[in-house]
Amino acid sequence: MTAPLLVLGWGNPSRGDDALGPMLVDALAAYAGRALPAGSVDCLNDYQLQIEHALDLVGRDRVLFVDAARGLDAAYEVRSVQPQRERRITSHALSPEALLQVFVDLQRRPPPVCDVLAIRGRRWELGEQPDAQAAADLEQALARARRWLHDTVTGGAHTEGVNA
Repeated sequence: MTAPLLVLGWGNPSRGDDALGPMLVDALAAYAGRALPAGSVDCLNDYQLQIEHALDLVGRDRVLFVDAARGLDAAYEVRSVQPQRERRITSHALSPEALLQVFVDLQRRPPPVCDVLAIRGRRWELGEQPDAQAAADLEQALARARRWLHDTVTGGAHTEGVNA
């Protein structure tokens, strides 16, 4: 049976702050296993979004995409995301918007409700580890992701927007 919620993170654990997405998803999976009803959420990590991930969205009510991002002023940012065609689509490295468009093209129906949780990243070199600031930003983003999960599972007030 497919869980109604999916948390899908991506990033390269060997490239500094690019590891923040997978780190958050792993921590959120552990939290969900303790705090939420069994079967309510699936957590998935990969190096990048790919066309095949459109199939992971089938049967979901809501999806939270998680990735590290450059240029954020705050520890994290949350935004809703809608399908959008990109000028060039390849089989790898899709944006969440392009992935949702692939879903629409394949399934011939609207995608589930989707949000993106972007975590502030600053260091991306191969072999680097996230530093103390990245760890602090990750903790703030994880607290927000836990609220998203709890509110979505329990039907609480899920607030959209930056730093909600």
